[in-house]
Parts: sequence; structure tokens; C-alpha cells
Amino acid sequence: MTASPLSLHLLRTVAASPTQVFDAWTTADQLKRWTCPDPNAEVSVNIDLRASGHYSIRMDAEGGPFTAQGTYRVVDRPLRLVYTWAWKEEAHPMQEETLVTVELVEAADGTEIRLAHEGFPTPGDRDGHEQGWKICLDRLAEWVTPR
Repeated sequence: MTASPLSLHLLRTVAASPTQVFDAWTTADQLKRWTCPDPNAEVSVNIDLRASGHYSIRMDAEGGPFTAQGTYRVVDRPLRLVYTWAWKEEAHPMQEETLVTVELVEAADGTEIRLAHEGFPTPGDRDGHEQGWKICLDRLAEWVTPR
């Protein structure tokens, strides 16, 4: 697969089953634990987990609040999740709707997460989201890894 210059693709393997990772991505109580790059932010999440269902993630962080919201297009537990992503606040520099695809593949040492985020209006928007996703995936890995 060739990546568009205005998309990002990340791979990460975590020590958890695809079901555990999918649930961490789609359960409000779990999603709020890792979905904001700022570990000190207060996060609230609303999820209607079904195709055409909506979600919102409000992050009360420095410079915020920020609210990401969108619509689920594909919900295939525990293998695949596709949803739109847009920032609600008019002051946010990126207003365009983008598309997130998460594929979870069972691996010998857990689950490989294949994340694609596509449709950024500028390279700067893509780069900022890539930085944020990397931090969030680190936090997700920590959250789902058995202690």
C-alpha cells in the first residue's frame, strides 16, 4: 500500500489480544485512559459503537478544550474499526474531516495495530497528528499490557 503524502500509517505491536485492544479503543471508560497525548488532561468520551454511530472525545488539556468527533463507518470486532475524525472547536487549526482505519492482527507476541489516518489538508496537520498518535499508542500499549 502506498501512502499519500497527506496520510500517516503507523504499526505497533502490543502485548494484548485483538479483543483487548479493540475494547480499549471502543469502550468509553478505557478510551479516555489513553486517547489524549497529555496524561494530565481530563478526558470525557461518548460512544455509540455501531456503523453510523457517533463518538466524541473531549480533552480538557493545555490550550484546550479540544473535542474530536466523528462517525463510525465500520465496526468489525475485534479486527477492524473505521471512523471519521474532525475537530469541533472553530479555533482548532484543522477543521477538515479525516478518516481513521484501525486493523488489529493477531501476532506471536500479542496484537499488531495497523493505524492509517488519511485526508489531512496540510503536511503540518499530518505531522502534528502523527506525533499525537505515537504518544497515544505508547499510552495504549501501557494500558493493555498485563501487569
